[in-house]
Amino acid sequence: MAGPDFDAQIKQLQATMLTIERVLDIDAMRRDIADLSEQVAAPDLWDDQDHATRVTGRLSALQGELDRVTSLRGRIEDLEIMVELAQEEGDGDALADAEAELGRLQKSVEALEVRTLLSGEYDEREAIVSIRSGAGGVDAADFAEMLMRMYTRWAEQHKYPVEVYDVSYAEEAGIKSAEFAIHAPYAYGTLSVEAGTHRLVRISPFDNQGRRQTSFAAVEVVPVLEQTDEIEVDENDIRVDVFRSGGPGGQSVNTTDSAVRLTHLPTGIVVSCQNEKSQLQNKASAMVVLKAKLLAKKKAEEAALKKDLKGDVAATWGDQMRNYVLNPYQMVKDLRTGFEVGTPSAVLDGDIDDFIEAGIRWRRDAEKADA
Repeated sequence: MAGPDFDAQIKQLQATMLTIERVLDIDAMRRDIADLSEQVAAPDLWDDQDHATRVTGRLSALQGELDRVTSLRGRIEDLEIMVELAQEEGDGDALADAEAELGRLQKSVEALEVRTLLSGEYDEREAIVSIRSGAGGVDAADFAEMLMRMYTRWAEQHKYPVEVYDVSYAEEAGIKSAEFAIHAPYAYGTLSVEAGTHRLVRISPFDNQGRRQTSFAAVEVVPVLEQTDEIEVDENDIRVDVFRSGGPGGQSVNTTDSAVRLTHLPTGIVVSCQNEKSQLQNKASAMVVLKAKLLAKKKAEEAALKKDLKGDVAATWGDQMRNYVLNPYQMVKDLRTGFEVGTPSAVLDGDIDDFIEAGIRWRRDAEKADA
């Protein structure tokens, strides 16, 4: 069997990388990194801890993005040299290694190319992820906690900082709900395709008769807002409740009433925050989340109106979208894209990049069809 046309495929990789670098604006990325590095070096940086956390988190994320691009560019150059030497020496083993590396590079470049598809109004923003347990009792609460771990592990693997705002623990196991931010450029555009209802099928570890249980959890993803975003919130429309932070099993985490719950009366949206020691800090963090959710609601209503005007009666984004089956077989399948794998343990440990990539491509195709 003839081997691959290395010359043509390497040229294709180089051309794709050039396009990616142009879309990502690598020069601007380097300028941002230089500017953020200067801010990090300032001796008074940590006088404002919230600002310092945002600056260091953005610097880390941008540096990670740049390293990813430059590393791929370097690997392509190394492959070109490897192929040239192997062909000159007629080294079959080296050519086989080069073919394997070519396949890995094509997959990595394709995954990076997906980033160039994120061009929505808020796609470049950081993300706030909310998870709620649904039908299924204690299994659903346990599943919600599994999903929270899945997304935080995904963030850790990409070196994205995670800030947990609030976790409401269930009585027996798992969580009722959780709210956390992922501080990374394009976190919203990337994770927004994860929004919807997730379904788990397994033998319940909480059923002493060992029966199979189906449970559900909902994932919501909204963008972190900036001061320039137009979203007004009337203080008279908000009810503020303070309470004591709590941990799993009712364990007291904070001995003062520092946790804050905000209820937006016109919409019924409720947001809690208990990660800070200060009531004022928790209120400020909760307000960030509330404004993000109000903006997302406004955008969803505008999108729904456009669909109504077009007479579109198709199912909307955010319905049940993924099944995780642990019994009687092992599979995770996205119901929108059709993408599936037979390794649910890896997926639940944060290996979701392929699902995200398929979701972004699916959304791009759906938007083109609606245009």
